[in-house]
Amino acid sequence: MDILEKVEAYYETAHHFKEGINVLRDLALKANAEETFKWQAPVYAIDGKNVFWIARFKNHFGIGFFNGMFLKDPKNVLVNVQKGKTLTMRHWHFTSLDEIDEKGVLYYIREALENQKKGLVLAPAQKKKRKAVIVPQLLMDALKKNSAEDIFKKLSPYKQTEYAEYIADAKQEKTKIKRLDKIIPIIKKGKGLNDKYR
Repeated sequence: MDILEKVEAYYETAHHFKEGINVLRDLALKANAEETFKWQAPVYAIDGKNVFWIARFKNHFGIGFFNGMFLKDPKNVLVNVQKGKTLTMRHWHFTSLDEIDEKGVLYYIREALENQKKGLVLAPAQKKKRKAVIVPQLLMDALKKNSAEDIFKKLSPYKQTEYAEYIADAKQEKTKIKRLDKIIPIIKKGKGLNDKYR
């Protein structure tokens, strides 16, 4: 089934909100939004960027805006249904056909499309910088002694941390030495401590 067939099937499926979602679809098409199908629902885009979707549920139907936090919302109808989880998405819910303010919905759709054209999107949060790997002196000495220091440095920070913690977590000196004897050959092969389990 291609995308167009999926969209048509969604709108034609018997449902108590069938008429309501079709009114919303007409408004979306009137605004010249690109119609596609993602996440089991019709999604509308501009220049290939997702802007809003139309969906039906058990107790309501509605339109959801991916970057709804940027909408002016003069009617005060938009809700964030997953506070704490979603920052930008906003939904406008309806429980009956009579609740649809066609002029208002079209205004919101057009504003959302314009916002997307302007690039009004929330930039992803910067990833926290990784802490520097603290390598125990015993491990550093063993790497130097076995000419494995350069190989160790080429490992990912995650793998370096695994080795460092493996040595640091050992309580007794003899356990640390035993562990060093085990890991130095693995490091020399350029592998991580737990690669064989991945």
